Amino acid sequence: MKNTSQARGNLFEIPPEVNFIERGPQDGAPILLVHGLAASLHDWDALLPELSAANYHACALDLLGHGESPKPDSRSYKTKWVYKHFVQWIDSLQFRETPILIGHSLGGYMCLRYAIRHPERVRALVLTNPFYKLEQLPALLRRTYRRPTINALVVERTPEWVFRWIIELTNHALGRVGGSALTLSEEIRLQTALDYKRTAPGAFNIPNTVRDLTSDLARVTMPTLVIWGDRDQTLASDSFPALVRALPNARGQAISGGHVPHQSNPTEYNQWVLDFLRQVS
Repeated sequence: MKNTSQARGNLFEIPPEVNFIERGPQDGAPILLVHGLAASLHDWDALLPELSAANYHACALDLLGHGESPKPDSRSYKTKWVYKHFVQWIDSLQFRETPILIGHSLGGYMCLRYAIRHPERVRALVLTNPFYKLEQLPALLRRTYRRPTINALVVERTPEWVFRWIIELTNHALGRVGGSALTLSEEIRLQTALDYKRTAPGAFNIPNTVRDLTSDLARVTMPTLVIWGDRDQTLASDSFPALVRALPNARGQAISGGHVPHQSNPTEYNQWVLDFLRQVS
């Protein structure tokens, strides 16, 4: 069956192909991992081996327009396209058990939206610095995302070394502020720059098309861990405790780190996640 949507007046087909990896025993409890904007499944390189060692069946995907998944030609991506692609992937896996979903930032939005629409299909949630409403972004970023065509052209024409330079500056600033626990390794910085550059330019419009999930959060009743870096410079830090309060069955935990604590502080992050998983699986 084909899923379609409208793109600039033309019929838009959601491609069925998904790039993803699987780790751990096939009969292990299933866990799905979903990265954020301009990232890839490599976001989970530190967590996947530990999930596998704990006998979970972990699957991490590249979202539509990211990594090695399809990149439809559009100057302005929409959240609903990415979400439909994500749901198609989950359906194709045909798990016998209800999976646990782990999402970061935009991936957290996808997991929350899926849990709201299909609560019976989600065993538990781990939301890492989750994005669930546009107001979490600084005003300057919100204004930037309102210019999708300009954004796409800028991203398309920006060389990879510029992305790398920006990441290096940000990493250095975090290190000066919070100590070595906040910084990213050389390998992660290289991967981050690569992921930015290979993201479809139109995908940078996705945040501008998210629907505020606040009014639906009371419907997310499964066990949920909300975990965030205490020095996030991308999303408003007070939005994460607010999310914990709005979810009926959630606990929250701040750890040392910025917007990507699963990469900058994987030891502490992984421990919190594994402890939570043992309690719910």
